[in-house]
This record gives sequence, structure tokens and C-alpha cells, in this order.
Amino acid sequence: MQIEKNVLTLAANNSAIAAKIRQLTPELIQQLKLHGCEVTGIQVRVQVTLPVATPIHHAVSVSENGRKKLNELAVSLSDSPLKNALQRLINSKKSNQ
Repeated sequence: MQIEKNVLTLAANNSAIAAKIRQLTPELIQQLKLHGCEVTGIQVRVQVTLPVATPIHHAVSVSENGRKKLNELAVSLSDSPLKNALQRLINSKKSNQ
């Protein structure tokens, strides 16, 4: 998962999952916006293994309000890798600065 220029890029393990995510894209964008995330598009790539994340060279912090909104979104989701990733972001040390 990566966000660049307000476009969320997701990796799917196969084309069936990618197709389903693409079908849900408008709803996902709307839900993310409702929870304070500035995502204007979602790009889905099919790849069996996830690429190594490029290091971020600047400090990234999430405001208290941002963490609150992300937590509200995470609570509303069923158990999934997205929910787990949001919870890790909310609880990360960088986001608490």
C-alpha cells in the first residue's frame, strides 16, 4: 500500500481480487474521504509479491484528528489486511509525535 499525489496504490495477489477492488473503488474513495483521508483515486496492481517499500526521507506524522478518523475507519472495517495496516499506522510511534 502506497499513497502518492493522493492516489492510493494497492497490490493484489491475483486478478480476481484486483477486479473486486476495482469494483469497490468508488465506495472505498468515498469512505476514505468521509474519514478525513485525502485520496482521489485508487490504483490496483496485480503482483504476487509486494515490492520493498522505498524509505521515506522525511518525518511523517498523523495529527490527533487524523488518528481519530483512521481509528473510526478501522473500527468500521471487518478483519482484513487493510484494517490491520490502519491499526499499525494509528499505533506507530511516528504517528504519535
